Formats: sequence, structure tokens, C-alpha cells
Amino acid sequence: MKAVLFEAFSQPPKLATVPDPSPVPDGVVVEVKATGVCRSDWHGWVGHDPAIELPHVPGHELAGVVQAVGKDVANWKVGDRVTVPFVGGCGSCPECHAGHHQVCDNQFQPGFTHWGSFAEFVSIHNADINLVGLPDTLDFATAASLGCRFATSFRAVIDQGKTGPGEWVAVHGCGGVGLSAVMIATAMGARVVAVDISDDALDLARQLGAVAAINASGQANVVEAVIDLTGGGAHVSIDALGHPTTCFNSVSNLRKRGRHVQVGLLMAENGAPPIPMAAVIANELEIVGSHGMQAHRYGAMLAMIQSGKLRPDQLVGQEITLEQSIETLMAMDTFQGAGVTVVTEF
Repeated sequence: MKAVLFEAFSQPPKLATVPDPSPVPDGVVVEVKATGVCRSDWHGWVGHDPAIELPHVPGHELAGVVQAVGKDVANWKVGDRVTVPFVGGCGSCPECHAGHHQVCDNQFQPGFTHWGSFAEFVSIHNADINLVGLPDTLDFATAASLGCRFATSFRAVIDQGKTGPGEWVAVHGCGGVGLSAVMIATAMGARVVAVDISDDALDLARQLGAVAAINASGQANVVEAVIDLTGGGAHVSIDALGHPTTCFNSVSNLRKRGRHVQVGLLMAENGAPPIPMAAVIANELEIVGSHGMQAHRYGAMLAMIQSGKLRPDQLVGQEITLEQSIETLMAMDTFQGAGVTVVTEF
């Protein structure tokens, strides 16, 4: 099969021919119809994820069709339209038994712990636990955007942030994760303030429901601006980028008893950002993380998509070829363009 392969961190990947995967006994092989290009893939390519062993095929946001089925799989057959969370559970650890597959003790992560979906085919383990069936009405490009950015935002806004109608939500960073959060928070009846350094991203955030937008590059004090716009601070604030500045601002712009949700990855030299802990204590703020979403929670998200309450198709930007994904991957840290870039031609 054709696949994007890198043999050294931070060195240009290449389009290569590699052996087709075979299904493990509890897994399936999926023919990839679409796969998103995500900043998490960039983190893996530059060497920020210790789980990656070289050589490696990246890619973790995928949708496609089951092409082969392992002998122990009970719930899936060849031809099924599927997607998968970027974090898969093992099904046997205490976290999985409690339903928390997104923090499984023995995680399966295509594109990180195993070869990923920048390829014609990808092997998925523990299929009966981790696969999600797709409705026929959902196209593959849109479905691919769900696995990391949209599903992670759904959990961050609803399950972790506990966002309610009428609350103010600040979203710091309007890439794929942030724009998804804007849409989902708006659908929950919240009022969203979008923060970014790109006017194009902020324009899209407004189109998706943000009632206010702040260009941080032209704002002397982002925290004060958010507090002023919200009449005292956000009830929920999300760092969707993953940077010490956005993390600090997100915590600092909360009103008393507000909730900060950390979604953006803070890795390497950014892994220990400063936190205004005095304010956390005095104002009884909550700080929680959000790491993907379990396959068993996809039903609620898909129901909102099918009802039209959520429109993830509006987040899909450029559709590219597998070969073009190489340049796109290497440029992910420059924050060019708006929306989600998806590979749809293999």
C-alpha cells in the first residue's frame, strides 16, 4: 500500500510503498477514505511523543470502510462504514471497566502507538470496543474530522466543561479544536468569545456562532478584554491551542468558580506552563484536562449532527492528496489557513 513514512524526527517524510496490514485477532483493517491532518500529527513528527517508534506512519483522524476482520471480532463486518477515536481502550484495565477508555492504561493510538492513517489501509485494535459506525448520511471527509478535534471538543465543552445555556465560554485558539468548541458551545446555548491571532480564523468563529472575537496580536491585555466582554469573566474557558500564554490567559479570564479546560497539547519546553494559582485558590477555579472521547459517547454527538444541531461539515476546509499531506504536515506549526484539512485522495 501507499503510505506517508518518516524515518527520523523532524526530517521530511516520504511517500512510500509498505506492506499491507493484516487484522489482529480482535481488530480490523480499515480502508482509509479520509484522514485529517492535525497539529497532534506534527507533534509526533517532531518527536514530542515518546510512544512513537521509527520508522513511522502518522495519522489518527480517520474514516473509512472495514476491509478485513479478525477472527475474534463479533460486531463488525467487511463493508461497514466506520471511524474511531484517536485514543482506543484495551477493554480490560480498571479505567476501561469504568467506561473511561480515553485514559486507558494500555492505550491504542493509531498514528502514535501504532502506524496510522496516512495510508491506504490502517489496522485498528480492539474493534468491538473502539470502532464507531457511521450513518450513511455522513460523508467521509466530515467523519474523519470527528476523531480527534471535534470529539475532543465535544467532551471538553460538554462532559468536562459542563457548559450550560447562557454561560460565557472563552475559546483560546481557533484552529480545528477551537472552532469545534465554538460550534458545540453555541449549540449548547452558551455565549462564546473567540480568541486567536488570525482574522480569518476569527471570521470563521463568528460564522459558527461566536458573539465576540478578540485578535490577541492587536490586544494589549487579552484577559482584561475577555473579562470586560463577559461582564466579569468566562464561566468556562478552553485552551484549544496549547501554549503557556493561552493556558495562562484561559485560567486568568475566568470569573469566580469558573472552569478551565486544557485541550491543546503542552509538550517539550512548554510542558510546565505558569498557572495563576493564587487566583485558582481565592476564586475556587476548576482546572481539568480533556483527552479525546470514548467510542461509547459518540452516539450523543452523532445524534446532534444528524439533527442538524451540529454541522462539522462547516469546519472542513481544504481537501488534499496523500502526497500533499507531507508539506501540510510539516507546516502545521505555522497555523496557516482556517478549518480542518483532510486527505481524501489516496
